Amino acid sequence: MKFNFVHNNFNVTNLDKSLEFYRESLGLKEVERKVADDGSFILVYLGDGITSHTLELTWLKDWDRQYNLGDNEFHLALEVDDFDEAHKLHKEQGCICFENKSMGIYFIADPDNYWIEILPKQLVK
Repeated sequence: MKFNFVHNNFNVTNLDKSLEFYRESLGLKEVERKVADDGSFILVYLGDGITSHTLELTWLKDWDRQYNLGDNEFHLALEVDDFDEAHKLHKEQGCICFENKSMGIYFIADPDNYWIEILPKQLVK
């Protein structure tokens, strides 16, 4: 028996704002979209164009508040081939929420405050 990663999910409050963030900040592109027949939800799958793993953004029509992310330190991690240029972009965008200079990594926060770890390519294992 073998299991493979398929996708991770983040629920979002503003789908357009989130899509813009992931496109502008991380270069992720929409690869699939599912809209409920009754309009109650939209699922958008984003890909990096390299791996088959996707990020599913879920928008719920009747959700009327920010999501409570609690104290759990879950996050996505993405590697980047030009760490310094990525850091410069994210600093300009004002989305860096935590830096660990001793480890050579940093985190950015999306519009719903989900954290994404940015790693230089050589650190990924």
